[in-house]
Amino acid sequence: MDDRLRATIGQARKGDAEGFRALLKAYGPRLYGYFFRATGRHHDAEDLLGEMMLRLVRRLKSYDERGRFDQWLFRIAANMVRDRIRRRRAAPNVLSFTAADEDAPSPDEQVPGREPPVESGVLAEEVTADLQQALERLEPTTRQMVLLRHFGQMSFKEIAGMFGCPLGTVLARVHRGLRKLRELMGDEHDPA
Repeated sequence: MDDRLRATIGQARKGDAEGFRALLKAYGPRLYGYFFRATGRHHDAEDLLGEMMLRLVRRLKSYDERGRFDQWLFRIAANMVRDRIRRRRAAPNVLSFTAADEDAPSPDEQVPGREPPVESGVLAEEVTADLQQALERLEPTTRQMVLLRHFGQMSFKEIAGMFGCPLGTVLARVHRGLRKLRELMGDEHDPA
């Protein structure tokens, strides 16, 4: 962990609002992009990002600095997504007004004053409703691993640590997940 991140976390642990703002600026776009791709809904992504910031306020003191901060953060995010999807499946079917989200800004445009990272910005422009539908057809754990790798920008090793499984398992699941996405979307789309 670099000294600047350590200092920012220290500030936030002391309850300093500027420290939390710096963490949101640094990690907000990646988290929002991950939440949006995982849920397929802008309003869910916004809700989850807000909830994530509240959890960060409450749980930051439990972060062990020997581990990677972004891995700790995305482990919380993955659990939140899993819970949200479970609740959504358990809820009765209601009309969804997500069509209004089509005109919403891309995930990286949601955090003011932050330029979108080149990779996620390009991917966000190319992602279509077909990709979202294909992602939803993947097995949940595989979907999480693919999303963490490509939208959470995490290494295979970090994902293996999060899921408590061997590196080879993560490599195989992400590879199979991407192959399945290509099959579902046809040759004209390439999710990698």
